[in-house]
Amino acid sequence: MSDPRNPDEVGADGVEPGAFEGGDREPDELREGDGVRDQIGYGDDPGDGVHRQRYDDDGTVDDDDDDAADDTEDPSEFEMADAYDEQLVVRAGGGATIGEDEPELPDEFVEQGDEVYAELLSRLGEAAPEPRLGATRRVVELLGDPHRAYPIIHITGTNGKTSTSRIAESILRAYGLRTGLFTSPHLERLNERIVIDGRPISNEALAANWADIQPFLGIVDAELTGAGEPRLTFFEALTVLAFASFADAPVDVAVIEVGMGGEWDSTNVADGQVAVFTPISLDHTARLGNTVAEIARTKSGIVKPAAQVVTAKQQPEALAELQRAAELTESTFVAEGDGFEVVSSSVAVGGQVVTIKGVAGTYRDLFLPLYGDHQAQNAAVAVAAVESFLGGGQTALVEDVLTEAFNTVTSPGRLQLIGTEPTVLVDAAHNPGGAEALAAAMKQYFTFDKVVAVISILADKDAAGIVRALEPVVSEFVVTRSSSDRAVDADELASVVVGIAGADRVVVELDPREAAAIARESAGESDRGAVLVTGSITLVGEIITLAADEGWKP
Repeated sequence: MSDPRNPDEVGADGVEPGAFEGGDREPDELREGDGVRDQIGYGDDPGDGVHRQRYDDDGTVDDDDDDAADDTEDPSEFEMADAYDEQLVVRAGGGATIGEDEPELPDEFVEQGDEVYAELLSRLGEAAPEPRLGATRRVVELLGDPHRAYPIIHITGTNGKTSTSRIAESILRAYGLRTGLFTSPHLERLNERIVIDGRPISNEALAANWADIQPFLGIVDAELTGAGEPRLTFFEALTVLAFASFADAPVDVAVIEVGMGGEWDSTNVADGQVAVFTPISLDHTARLGNTVAEIARTKSGIVKPAAQVVTAKQQPEALAELQRAAELTESTFVAEGDGFEVVSSSVAVGGQVVTIKGVAGTYRDLFLPLYGDHQAQNAAVAVAAVESFLGGGQTALVEDVLTEAFNTVTSPGRLQLIGTEPTVLVDAAHNPGGAEALAAAMKQYFTFDKVVAVISILADKDAAGIVRALEPVVSEFVVTRSSSDRAVDADELASVVVGIAGADRVVVELDPREAAAIARESAGESDRGAVLVTGSITLVGEIITLAADEGWKP
């Protein structure tokens, strides 16, 4: 069996030579024997306490894949947003919808899944990551290096990371590969962050894998404490859980989104065959640096020797840092504009129609069920990343497969429809760049005559920059405070909004539920009114849950 880490057996893209050559190959043919899936999993000792495949009584592998809740369709009357009808249905106390024509079944492991999240929350939170790799590396070494059981596409940047990750994963899955997807943060439930073959990990698998890695987390916690260092953080432990879950599945390829930065982010213990950069701008300056160049330098740390680097269009100082990293690691380098680009994009019902010139081919008139020029750019970056992974950037993707992949793409929390009468949209824009992209998409794709924004922003964000970007497309602001400990006080945020939009356009309501009710009532006074919930991922998640509970979308 080939080893995806052996340079004698595997090409620079992490896949066996010839494994994906020939653009006319059918997706199902890629399922077996292509050298990507490592059936061994990880660890050499079958008794090392690591959760692996289940076996039937006769000793054969039980291939039943019931480890995830399915996404279901809930047709909406608002046809401009049909692409976002698929929602995560695994929620506390709820059931999992298995299929469109099958009844919801109770999830017997919700409590166990909640316990995993509670235990993670007992650790140092994501707002205060430790700039270190040694702690995470020590745990995965004890586990037998689960992150080396599959090739990886590693993605960082300031905006667009999650959408790009989801699009890339969708393309890989359309090719018949079993995929792992690790993104952050979640909107409603932790399971959303660890996705296997297109579905959030089940509570059962989440709890089982957590139980398997806990002894090793405990060992490293004790070592760290003994050395006077903080024990493993929330995100460090979660990263290990994701790597172990993907090896247990097992997956053929994992798309891994960086938590913060790149160089010292816990995901960087893995070596990505492809290193991907979405647009880089100022964010998390207290952690990553005060200039775009400094931030890009930190993010460029995900570039490993002989990797393939794919980047979106960048500011000159950021581009220079990424090129420097590629040169130092003898990696290939392709950038949007010179190596690939969005040729055209036009508004369509439920999204847009795009033509993309990739690294190896041009793909015309593809329907993308996402709104905004920034999503077209994310799609182009994802296409270039997958071209680089599957064929070293030398083989065009199969257009029918790409069409299928785009048709099934979703990006929850990104201009997502969660209510009708009035229309309610949520968008997780939480920095000026994201807010600018959101405002541009609102202008281009919708014709609302009144937009009421429900907004909460975290203390370490550029609130004024976010509000300035949104102000031209928002009629009224309802300022509130999400449940996050880091959320700015509503009155403090309101003073910022008043200074930009004027007092006559601002209402303050401390309770997000009441804030949403006020916004819906105000938007409902217009025939073409809408509510936009934005500024905080935590707020977006809370309102998504509220909308589902109250049935805002029939």
